[in-house]
Amino acid sequence: MQRIRLRYTKRGRLRFTSHRDFQRAFERALRRAEVPMAYSAGFTPHPKVSYANAAPTGTGSEAEYLEIALTEARDPDKLRELLDESLPAGLDVVEAVEVRTSGLADRLEASVWELRLDGVEPADAERAIAAFTSAGTVEVQRMTKNGVRTFDTRAAVVSLKSADTHSSHADRPTDQPCAILRLVVRHVTPAVRPDDVLSGLRAVADLAPPVPAAVTRLAQGLFDEETGTVTDPLAPDREAAATAPATAVATAAATAPE
Repeated sequence: MQRIRLRYTKRGRLRFTSHRDFQRAFERALRRAEVPMAYSAGFTPHPKVSYANAAPTGTGSEAEYLEIALTEARDPDKLRELLDESLPAGLDVVEAVEVRTSGLADRLEASVWELRLDGVEPADAERAIAAFTSAGTVEVQRMTKNGVRTFDTRAAVVSLKSADTHSSHADRPTDQPCAILRLVVRHVTPAVRPDDVLSGLRAVADLAPPVPAAVTRLAQGLFDEETGTVTDPLAPDREAAATAPATAVATAAATAPE
């Protein structure tokens, strides 16, 4: 009867939850919130939940997306509140819209990532960025289920820049150097992840942070070639919902008897 798209976050220690862990937590939240879920057919019915391009385990995110199918209509804002209350702090449902357009997964074509490199001087990070962006190809290796695979990380990176360390992560120690990188990467096959880009920086400039990088996805959506930005994938649904009442009124007026 109704489909709802949700944006949720992975913050703090909850960034270490795997996608399977989140699935279990979310299905429990659906039951606690008494959401009238539609279920699949077959011998083992399960709630109709579609997950899209989940962030890797160990990375934070402000922009994860999923879609649920309901058997009864619900107000998206009230549903968001109920689900958010039913999830642990850190897994926060921050937005809900009724599905009005198709192709959410197709809109998730690029991501914006923030990489916090504690113990790295900003000047060293700048030199590594320059070496990476000026390279034609930057090949790295990653272990996959089919063995070690070599692939180019440079082609998927739209932009890689340093950010103002004073405006990001105010909780970091002030007596230690810290570099903040902003990365925009296209979703290609094989997927290029932030840790692959860090491996590329190590390969071209010997940049090796003394502690693991803190990685957070800030946004994902369509990449706007003109502005160089990643756009909100839920915007088409909000726009369609905003114009639907006006369209309905216009249609009713046109078909009403004189």
